Amino acid sequence: MDRTTPEPEVTPEAPPADTSDDIQHSTPLEEAAPGKGVAAEHAVSSERDGVEEAAAEEGPVGEVPVEEGITASEGEPEEKPAVDTDMDAASDQVSGAEAEAPAEEASAGEKKTPSGEAPAVEESTSAEEPPAEEETPPVEKAPAAEDSSASGQDTSEPETSGQDTSDPDTSVGDGPAGPPDEPAAPGKWRDRHPVAARNVGWTVTGLSLLLICFALLMPTSAPKFTPGVFLRIPVEAVLGAAVLIVLPRRPRIAVAILAGASLGVLTVLNLLDVGFNMFLGRGFNVVLDWVLFDDAQSYLKDTMGNGGAIGAVIAVLALVLIVLVLMTLAVLRVSNVMTRNRDVASRATLVVGTAWVTCAALGLQLSGPGIAARTTVARVEDRVNRVQATLKDEAAFAKEAKKDAFGGTPGDQLLTDLRGKDVMIAFIESYGRSAIEDEATAAGVDATLTAKNEALTKAGYSAKSGWLTSATYGGSSWLGHSTFLSGLWINNQNRYRTVTAGEHLTLTGAFKRTGAWRTVGVMPGVQKNWPEGKFYGLDNVYDSRELGYEGPKFSWSTMPDQYALSAFERLEHGKKRDKPLMSEIILTSSHQPWAPIPKMIPWDQVGDGSVYEGIEKAGKDPADVFYDSKKVKEEYGKSIQYSVNSLIDYVVKYGSKNTVLVFLGDHQPLASVSGSNASRDVPVSIVAHDKSVLDKIDDWGWTDGIKPDKSAPVWRMDSFRDRFLTAYGSTPAKR
Repeated sequence: MDRTTPEPEVTPEAPPADTSDDIQHSTPLEEAAPGKGVAAEHAVSSERDGVEEAAAEEGPVGEVPVEEGITASEGEPEEKPAVDTDMDAASDQVSGAEAEAPAEEASAGEKKTPSGEAPAVEESTSAEEPPAEEETPPVEKAPAAEDSSASGQDTSEPETSGQDTSDPDTSVGDGPAGPPDEPAAPGKWRDRHPVAARNVGWTVTGLSLLLICFALLMPTSAPKFTPGVFLRIPVEAVLGAAVLIVLPRRPRIAVAILAGASLGVLTVLNLLDVGFNMFLGRGFNVVLDWVLFDDAQSYLKDTMGNGGAIGAVIAVLALVLIVLVLMTLAVLRVSNVMTRNRDVASRATLVVGTAWVTCAALGLQLSGPGIAARTTVARVEDRVNRVQATLKDEAAFAKEAKKDAFGGTPGDQLLTDLRGKDVMIAFIESYGRSAIEDEATAAGVDATLTAKNEALTKAGYSAKSGWLTSATYGGSSWLGHSTFLSGLWINNQNRYRTVTAGEHLTLTGAFKRTGAWRTVGVMPGVQKNWPEGKFYGLDNVYDSRELGYEGPKFSWSTMPDQYALSAFERLEHGKKRDKPLMSEIILTSSHQPWAPIPKMIPWDQVGDGSVYEGIEKAGKDPADVFYDSKKVKEEYGKSIQYSVNSLIDYVVKYGSKNTVLVFLGDHQPLASVSGSNASRDVPVSIVAHDKSVLDKIDDWGWTDGIKPDKSAPVWRMDSFRDRFLTAYGSTPAKR
């Protein structure tokens, strides 16, 4: 007998339900047609046998507990209110006579279901009654039809209850049914809009897959972001899919979360690589470079103000969080979809994996990188290798820094050929080879160098120039300064901390050791205490707070170069001294973002710097320059011209026959100006009024003048100290 099909209605002449010696069942129909006798009993028994056979084919049917309100001893129904009278009201087809039936009879009729199971409400109350001595026999078809009518459930219109009444598990709930006029509860959005939900689901899955592939294939430098880079097969995706498909649910979820978070971290590191390659010409060092974020925040504060810096920091933190969350959710999404479609996902993974192996074996490629990619694996290996190399380098460099050819040289054997000279060592910020050779800047810078070389010659000075390869690029100027002055290759923050914490002899320290010079530093870019001044052997350091400037800042630069030189003249160089002066001067007006740029004014009008208020306001907005690839190069060139003009004009105006000037760039400008394939070379020049000073370096092969020729020698910056000390009479210490 099919339990899901409503029982056919029967006529009132159908035989009544079976009665036993101990339990009597009465229905309205039995009361209407009493006394059928033995024949009716046989008919019921036959019908019951048929029902039992059908039930046996369908499966076992649970035993029906003794109905409430009937005792085993008396066999008579007890008076009890009906519990399912609301079900009576839910039917629109019930007859008036049936609706007026006593509550006890309606309840008894409801207890007989087509499957012989009692409703849930009855089960909950029957537990309080003693167990029946006999099993209630299955109900025959005819009484079932009458019971359906008596219970108020019309099988012809299931919409009245909101359920399919043919299923006994759903037609009768765990409690009384609601009123007939109560609206059905609205379903989920996906149930009401299945097509839209399916489209949204596929879209989310597709975007998740694209995000994962982007993270696995993304390059670490901006120029490499080309379509061909992303038209490849990442082996990490194939292996990850294979693992997630075979894992059980809980391990799969854990692995997916871990993989997504790891991929998010790698994406953040890749983005840092992009930024570091753009600004510093190298990737991000996970061991050493965290300290640079403090400098980056200071730079943002100086250029954008405190509010802008805070906003930028919040935006960066939010971006990191978003990347981590989205990457984790993307991996979970793809993992769940593959699990629900395990067969299709397995076949797709096998096909893609086979394609990867084929492309790798044949070396197939699309205009550059191979189709079979293992970018993330290679990148992780590279990061691990760099971390290991960094840790090893720390110990090796500590030993290297202790070795110094001139470390033990007495002061009276150092720089003997420069005695009596006022020596200036000046660094021009971001003054790189591209300023002289890049067509976007060369015209203006070359014209300035030519004009200033003529001015020097007219004033009785001579010059020679060459090239040095800086230890840094695009920033971290202090690494270039320390490399030049210490004679050690200082290309990371760890090396810088190591050397400045030691006693390695610097070029400025050599002047101090002689006792023949007063040594000072002019550091307009230093805005807080600078303990490194002791390492460099400086008797006094004038930072931005001690130069007396009362004018406006020019973006990052705290003051114009002309003012810094004017303050140097007022505070040190212009005073009477009993010793010659050795000075280290840092010029910052050519620091990025190269807007606004100061203008040269008469030296006697510089004053306390308040004259620059109008010049700063008339200058260009950094945002209009820094993000425009054409303007940023033009303004960079102009800033170099301004710094060179300031320095050479100062020497011409305030220099003397004993003046010796060594000036150079600390590093190349960032890649957006110098180009992604630019060298790390910077120009270096020595200017002197006394020609004998330049004769000492005649064998260096440098170009005459302050503009080095393209064919001039290129040395590593760390080699300059020993060459300079040797050229001017210093004797290496005996070992």
